[in-house]
Amino acid sequence: MAVSCTLSSAARCSLLLIAALTLVLSHGAHAYGGSRAGLSSSFYDNSCPDTRDIVKRVIQDARVTDARIPASLIRLHFHDCFVNGCDGSLLLDDDVYLGIVSEKKAPGNNQSARGFKVVDNIKRALEKACPGIVSCADILTLAAEISVELAGGPSWSVPLGRRDGTKTNIKSADDLPSPFDPLDILLEKFKNMGLDDTDLVALQGAHTFGRTQCQFTQQECTVGQDERTLVNLDAATPNVFDNKYYGNLLRGRAPLLSDQVMMSDPRAAATTAPIVRRFSSSQKDFFKNFAASMIKMGNISPLTGRDGEIRKNCRRVNKKPY
Repeated sequence: MAVSCTLSSAARCSLLLIAALTLVLSHGAHAYGGSRAGLSSSFYDNSCPDTRDIVKRVIQDARVTDARIPASLIRLHFHDCFVNGCDGSLLLDDDVYLGIVSEKKAPGNNQSARGFKVVDNIKRALEKACPGIVSCADILTLAAEISVELAGGPSWSVPLGRRDGTKTNIKSADDLPSPFDPLDILLEKFKNMGLDDTDLVALQGAHTFGRTQCQFTQQECTVGQDERTLVNLDAATPNVFDNKYYGNLLRGRAPLLSDQVMMSDPRAAATTAPIVRRFSSSQKDFFKNFAASMIKMGNISPLTGRDGEIRKNCRRVNKKPY
């Protein structure tokens, strides 16, 4: 935007310059991490002060009967942020009336992404306590942090204030990081999200707990075995968030190819391998970087202010009457 000035209109010009600068800054706020000014860890302190306690209570209850839930919830946050940014779009179901095709059908999510009923329970509890206040996008972000903490991992102050998207992006969802991706593709996909090599190695460390289907592993399934048979991502401590995952990589024992390539790929020596060794030798270093990378990922293109909405039901946008 060009602004011309004359001496006789100095005051008016000053106002125009300020307006132009404000417009530029508002456009820049949509870049990765750029809208952090709209997020704050104290966002719900007045409007819904018990938000974190409510989310934590529901997850704790779910863990009693399903030890996989913490790992499943962090995966939902990851797959949400990598498509359209952290806007809760992954949670939307199909809606023919509104032309919404669910991202749950994408190869990276279909019959493997789970934990949606727990998110529903969290949303129901929050709507009872604070109707129309807490977004589904923030639920995913908080649930990821709480899940890591409950499993023995680090805790961090979560920036909040995201709003929910009203559309999905199935094309982008089809291109989520895959368990079969080589290192160069993984590095590129993370770079496209504004994440660097350290972020890749740290965030992949979420595979230190949880399980995967044998069809996604390097060894694949044994003869006659159902392809959905579950395999521990970390055989030693499958339900604990620790740094043993990186020791598995050093020994060549990672079940997922997309994990092992961070050591085995020829490009790894100059990119990911030194970071894997660092995190293997220091759990404190891993925890610190994991928390920082989670905050960074959580800042990918969030909707704030008047953008988006606060869904009443995480599976549906508000505009359609039910």
